[in-house]
Amino acid sequence: MGIHMKKILYFLIAVIVLAACKESYKPNISYPETGYLVVEGFINSRPAGVTSIKLSRTVKLDTNINTRRENFAKVTIEGDNNSSYALTGNNSGTYSSGQLNLSSTAKYRLRIITSDGKTYLSDYATAVKTPPIDSVNFKMENNGLQLYINTHDPKNSTWYYRWEYDETWEYHSLYMPALRYKKDAAGIPNGIEYINADQTVDTSKFKCWQFFSSTNIITGTSTKLSEDKITLPLLFIDETSWKISVLYSVNVRQYGLSRNGYDFWQKMKRNTEQLGSIFDAQPSEITGNVHCVSNPSEPVIGYVEVADGQEKRVFISRAQVPDWKYRSDCIFQEVTNQKDSIQAYSYLLPIDGTQFGASPNIILAFGASTPGCVDCTTRGGTNVKPSYWP
Repeated sequence: MGIHMKKILYFLIAVIVLAACKESYKPNISYPETGYLVVEGFINSRPAGVTSIKLSRTVKLDTNINTRRENFAKVTIEGDNNSSYALTGNNSGTYSSGQLNLSSTAKYRLRIITSDGKTYLSDYATAVKTPPIDSVNFKMENNGLQLYINTHDPKNSTWYYRWEYDETWEYHSLYMPALRYKKDAAGIPNGIEYINADQTVDTSKFKCWQFFSSTNIITGTSTKLSEDKITLPLLFIDETSWKISVLYSVNVRQYGLSRNGYDFWQKMKRNTEQLGSIFDAQPSEITGNVHCVSNPSEPVIGYVEVADGQEKRVFISRAQVPDWKYRSDCIFQEVTNQKDSIQAYSYLLPIDGTQFGASPNIILAFGASTPGCVDCTTRGGTNVKPSYWP
């Protein structure tokens, strides 16, 4: 056996031995059953601005729960000018104020009293002025649509920014049905009938809207530039996505940050999005500006700023991206109007029978297709048109 082959053999033996000796490691970390408090949101200093704060609890990695909402808390905005504004909870961990007109010269903080009687305070903070969003534009590149955020502060006083966005897209079913299944007492299809008495098609499930809110942390700074001006990638949409099958919209929210607030969000970004290999940034302790009064050593995750957030909504139609490659995966199946055939294809939804020579009251066969191609609500959206939709 040659020297080279011997080296390979020794290496394989070493790998097998190491694999056989490997044991799972569970670090002995003290972690409260209730988790640690997470505070998300900011105090809105815009005229007639509404403040919304979300409270939740961290969960253990070995649980199948994504988040634990913190309900039944008392949340108050306090000013150093002795002002106080109570927020109202909605039993989903979110607490909101009415329209407030906060003083531009006062400092504000949050007071949170949880249902277990603990009190949490954020540090007093002065309002960070946020410049308007200049534009949200897009460009076809890298087999998709890249959206960019553009902003600048003519006073050169902001320098640190964070963005969030909400997406909405309109999509359509391929078919508008005139038929629906008749079902027995057990809910099993055993026949078909017209949806409308006049045998016209049902248009109520043809047009729907879907929604998605950003979950990644998007921050930016212009401190290395000679002027406070930023252009950054915001989000990317693959060219096969259904988001631009008809009409797409994104509403972008922009917040000015303090330097400490920016550092907090950068650490959050590194610890939650950029860990995956030994070459990535390693975990670091996250210190926010929210503290437990009764137990100052208790970790609290959150950084509450006072800012006058800015928003901008843009629309993108399918016509603006003519080479968009989204195609529906609808199938079409002819089904004989008999109980056995109907039950065999009951995973499809009926459309109509006119193309099979049916008379007004006698349907020998009918066409059927994938549920999402007949009833748009089966794809997770709603057929209630948003108030901001054109």
